[in-house]
Amino acid sequence: MIRKRGCLTFCGAFLFVTWNAILVLILWGRGAPSGQLHGQVGGEDKEQIGAPDVGGSDVARDVLRMVENVESELEMQRKILLQIQSQQSLWEPQEENDQKDSPHQVVIPILVIACNRVTIKRCLDKLIEYRPSVELYPIIVSQDCGHAETAEVIDSYGSQVTHLKQPDMSDISVRPEHKKFQGYYKISRHYHWALNQVFKVLSHSSVVIVEDDLEVAPDFFDYFRALHPMLNLDVSLWCVSAWNDNGRDGYVDPGKADVLYRTDFFPGLGWMLLRKLWVELEPKWPAAFWDDWMRQPAQRKGRACIRPEISRTLTFGRKGVSLGQFYDKYLRYIKLNSKHVPFTKLDLAYLEENKYKELFEKEVYSTPLVTYEEIKQGHLTGAGPFRLQYSSKDSFKVFAKGFGIMEDLKSGVPRTGYRGVVSFLYRGKRIFLAPLPGWSHYDTSWS
Repeated sequence: MIRKRGCLTFCGAFLFVTWNAILVLILWGRGAPSGQLHGQVGGEDKEQIGAPDVGGSDVARDVLRMVENVESELEMQRKILLQIQSQQSLWEPQEENDQKDSPHQVVIPILVIACNRVTIKRCLDKLIEYRPSVELYPIIVSQDCGHAETAEVIDSYGSQVTHLKQPDMSDISVRPEHKKFQGYYKISRHYHWALNQVFKVLSHSSVVIVEDDLEVAPDFFDYFRALHPMLNLDVSLWCVSAWNDNGRDGYVDPGKADVLYRTDFFPGLGWMLLRKLWVELEPKWPAAFWDDWMRQPAQRKGRACIRPEISRTLTFGRKGVSLGQFYDKYLRYIKLNSKHVPFTKLDLAYLEENKYKELFEKEVYSTPLVTYEEIKQGHLTGAGPFRLQYSSKDSFKVFAKGFGIMEDLKSGVPRTGYRGVVSFLYRGKRIFLAPLPGWSHYDTSWS
């Protein structure tokens, strides 16, 4: 962009100078006759040396007129050049505009994935209530299923949202043993279609995806706005999520609503991705179970996501294709942030990969090593944090289940885990459930 801007400025300046050089030559050519500009040698002129110089006065007047004309033309050309510069941003492609120094002007659409929940009204009401700008955060609702009542709810918002309808609602041919998973196949097809609409048809460069059963926090938009530049520039990141899988009330610190973490686990449930990631994923998008597919090493490629201490989304949809999996035990108790944090005004440099990794590992492995029994029986002394060490898949699951945090692993990665470490609050003490020192990689058999 800088190279293009410099090229444009150079071309404008070159045309400006060239035009005025030509103008000056033309005006000089229209000046006094050659007899007045060049001395004559005839005897008659020698005889008039003592007479008033009438021809010289004409030359002076012509020169003054020419200077005035040049100044007027220069002023007009200066104004034209300023107009060209003021319109320069309109000539730049959208993708380059998104990388300008002013991230506040980047358009970040919100894509709501919908089907047959009339309770989408709760989701849309909060999005519209907290949305600081209609222009910067257009809401796009992509509906599958063809459910008429849900469509009526969406349409009731008029121009406040854009309502897209997935055209292909046919059944998908699957293996006999996967017939019960037909819903997961349709969801994956819908995501593929909807993301293509956002990136290829509407030509956006980023998007935040929420589902129709999510309620957002007051600082939801500020959160994603602040992290957009980091996601755009840091190649070690591939998403920003508003969700903490272990973010139940009592397991998060209310005093750290502004604290963010890197995680190797793909959280989803309110997350931002860029067009460049979609270009990478779209050709190999899976037929079903897209979220678990995202968690595989072939897709993640060692990249991390950003997630908050306290969730910026809350799910209220118990019924769905997952039949309420995890909802009653974990999801219904997730704490939704209620205090607005001005993320765009905070220094988030601590999230940069090298800096974060070094400080994180130093903090985790310099904390006191304690036992499971000491934690459960309340025998910890001091404010913490404390480290509990696991050495196998089974020991991790036993500890996680005992504390009431989510125990499942995807491709060997625990929920909220970073370099194998899961951080949570237990009875007011910060606990790091951590692997042995010297951890190097995830074991995909731990699933």
